[in-house]
Amino acid sequence: MTRGGRKDDRDSPERRCIVSGDSGPTAGLIRFVAGPDGDVVPDLLGKLPGRGFWVTSTREALDRAAAKGLFSRAARTRVTPPPALADLIEAMLAKRVVELLSLARKAGLAVTGYEKVKGWLVDGTATVLIQASDGSERGKSKLRPPAKTGLFIGCLTGQEIGLAFGRESAIHGALAAGGLSDRVVEEAARLAGLRGGVAGQHDGGETAGEDTKTV
Repeated sequence: MTRGGRKDDRDSPERRCIVSGDSGPTAGLIRFVAGPDGDVVPDLLGKLPGRGFWVTSTREALDRAAAKGLFSRAARTRVTPPPALADLIEAMLAKRVVELLSLARKAGLAVTGYEKVKGWLVDGTATVLIQASDGSERGKSKLRPPAKTGLFIGCLTGQEIGLAFGRESAIHGALAAGGLSDRVVEEAARLAGLRGGVAGQHDGGETAGEDTKTV
């Protein structure tokens, strides 16, 4: 297990990216299958039947796979990816992260609001700090990721974080240890790959964290 309570990548199955040829944990890849009508179907949950083919969760990899016919090569038959594939995957992942964060909130594993988040960071409840990518850098700099994990999610907008908490917008959030929290972190890492690893700055924060891991 990692310090954040997640399974070590070495315990996760590895798959090969059809673009780079590199093998890695499925947490950093997007699975696709060939649909019955010859369409390329994204399978974020990794549960659709059929032979799967995997692409690293970055815009560059997805755009190249679509433009170079790599899906057809992997499927060994002619298949057609959806238009604007990277945009589609980004939207699907953002929706999934928000839904998982909402479930974590309902399970008591997530809070929002500066004071609540700060309280969780101070008393050690928080294992992950979440901050809006479009929030004020000055405001975000007042908080740092938890020292025991260094985990930080900075790829969500304020509107997306707010949606997960039933608000119009939110800047700060935190996750406690738990299975749902692990899933939020994993899916947020995929989303960050498509959004260029958007993250807040934490210089001078009140709660210090070492070895920050940004997703």
